[in-house]
Amino acid sequence: MEYIYALVAVIVVSLVSLVGLFALSVREETIKKCIFLLVSLAVGALLGDAFIHLIPEAFESGIDPLVVSLLVIAGIILFFVIEKFLHWHHHGDDTNEHSIHPVGKLVLFSDGVHNFIDGVIIGTSFMVSFPLGIATTLAVILHEIPQEVGDFAVLLHAGYSRRRALWLNFFSALTAVLGTLVAVALVEAGEIFANWVLPLAAGGFIYIAMTDLIPELHKTKEKKHSFFQFLALVLGVILMVGLVFLE
Repeated sequence: MEYIYALVAVIVVSLVSLVGLFALSVREETIKKCIFLLVSLAVGALLGDAFIHLIPEAFESGIDPLVVSLLVIAGIILFFVIEKFLHWHHHGDDTNEHSIHPVGKLVLFSDGVHNFIDGVIIGTSFMVSFPLGIATTLAVILHEIPQEVGDFAVLLHAGYSRRRALWLNFFSALTAVLGTLVAVALVEAGEIFANWVLPLAAGGFIYIAMTDLIPELHKTKEKKHSFFQFLALVLGVILMVGLVFLE
């Protein structure tokens, strides 16, 4: 039954890529106002999932605490290396204004890799427990929404038509399903796989929240917006705390 839950969850996550449909009907100014709240909510959810669900679950798995701690650090380093590798292909010169954003195919490739990893994490979480799977899926969805809106905008900027950008973004998101299938197959071969992936996933979530999302929040200088950012971040953590009571 866990396999069905995992597949349903990852399909829902993949459908988030179609958020571009909503973005098409909303003014750019409105999207900009909402994005900073979504990013703040995602930061709280990612950190909450990592520290409240994934890491405690890893410590309870029976693996040596030192090994778990090293795996969390390894997860942070792994995501750093993956992101650095992806950026090498388009950051020819960091002083070049156009090198800040990846173009067309790179967006699709990097997003595909990212979604595959998300799929592995979701699949593994459901193999451990249903509440952990729900918590992880929610955290992934909350950080996927602002990312997918941004990816959709970059694809449009790269020259794709709105319809093609929407579908290419969706097909890239479907790699998450492949990631979940891989996780399910590996868990079938041995449940210890889940215990090793959880701290790695926690490290990845911490990396995404601290290095990719929080710097975006610092771009907002207004006191009013900063206050709402703080509230949304805390709300993300509270959501993860609330899911503890489902366990």
